[in-house]
Amino acid sequence: MNWQKYSDLPDEDILQLFREDHNNEWIGLLFSRYAHLLLGVCIKYLKNTEDAKDSIQQIFLKTLDDLRHHQVTHFKAWIYQVSRNYCLMQLRSGKRIRVQSVDEWPDLKEDQGEENLWKQHQETMLADLDNALCRLPEGQKTCVVRFYLDKKSYQDIASETGFSMMQVKSHIQNGKRNLRILLDRRLPPESGRR
Repeated sequence: MNWQKYSDLPDEDILQLFREDHNNEWIGLLFSRYAHLLLGVCIKYLKNTEDAKDSIQQIFLKTLDDLRHHQVTHFKAWIYQVSRNYCLMQLRSGKRIRVQSVDEWPDLKEDQGEENLWKQHQETMLADLDNALCRLPEGQKTCVVRFYLDKKSYQDIASETGFSMMQVKSHIQNGKRNLRILLDRRLPPESGRR
């Protein structure tokens, strides 16, 4: 699909399209629209470019999950608040590694190529997610992919795989948790489990 032709649609229209078909690309389109805002928020709170970029990955995953369960009407305000809250939680948990000096902070002016930065970050994020999926045990990987990417119901997954409904639910919950753990660790590429 040519996503570029949808880039001028209002946020509300894109959210409605996501509600209709649950295609994650709609959220990616919205997310990229506010990349410079999110990066700025994360750097403001975390004072570290690498921590900010990592946080954007986690915020994107959280956004995908939250939008499946919550009705959001004003995406920009909502994603700002989600990003702010995520950063505050990171600060409270003490997970940050190092603080950069102010001299190391990137210039966040819109004319400084944050669009290219966001595209690179998005590619890295998708590669990291793909790598993490390959590391999941086969049952978890199968159920997570079918539920989140193929948009199948628990019943459909159970019918197609032979897993019980409880096994499907367990595989999805455990797979989602393990994906977060793997993404937090940012493991190097490796061939997937068989």
